[in-house]
Amino acid sequence: MWRNVAITYPRNCVRYLNSVTIDATELQHFKRFTSEWWDESGYLKALHALNKLRVPFIRDGIINSAVMLQEHINISLPIKGLSILEVGCGGGILTEPLARIGADVTGLDANPDLIERAKLHSKNDNLNIKYICSPVEKYAVVNVEKHDAIVASEILEHVTKKKEFLKHCVKCMKPGGSIFITTINKTVVAKLFGVVIAESFFKLLPEGTHQYDKFIEPHKLERILEELGCKTILTHGIFYNVLTNEWRWCSDDSINYALHAVKLK
Repeated sequence: MWRNVAITYPRNCVRYLNSVTIDATELQHFKRFTSEWWDESGYLKALHALNKLRVPFIRDGIINSAVMLQEHINISLPIKGLSILEVGCGGGILTEPLARIGADVTGLDANPDLIERAKLHSKNDNLNIKYICSPVEKYAVVNVEKHDAIVASEILEHVTKKKEFLKHCVKCMKPGGSIFITTINKTVVAKLFGVVIAESFFKLLPEGTHQYDKFIEPHKLERILEELGCKTILTHGIFYNVLTNEWRWCSDDSINYALHAVKLK
């Protein structure tokens, strides 16, 4: 049923379709998730569940990289006042919990429908989050070295020109700032479990959500970041239990993995 939905783009979105870092097909695909973005038992339930790993991963990475004030470590808002840019924020599933632990968060996405969904949800929860509909290369032009941390979670596997995308992400980072990435490895195992079984067998996502050609190996991602002036601090595998909808850290990064890198001063 997903393939038969007619898509029209608002005027403020059309100019982004030729963006260097945005795949118009991906934009169209994820527009279809707008109405159920916050349904924790729907197609995005795994993304909601991933927050149990993503939020501590980002929080602890920031603390360990010594960007934050030490007096904030043991308080309820450990990253209070730090500026975080989430690129590819969608409807705000990860953006909101980052704001709840004190961050000054900007959510960036090129899909206007998802941005409006995110704005509405955060307003209902009285959260002060800045949401912007824009490709990252446009945003980076006027926000050079603005943010303490960049988050690109579950977005890189939907980007064709990864180095260009990451270049603009890094451009927005302050020297000494961190970038946090979660994505899918480019392996046969990832293709089997992350695409064929997840989409065709378990129907966790509509078919076509992921394309194997867009996946990237950790060592290639590390190399790109190194070329962009960043040092990788940590790369770790993530395991997803389909039956329990739970994620856990593991030593095997052959399917999903997380990476934390720091921009050299």
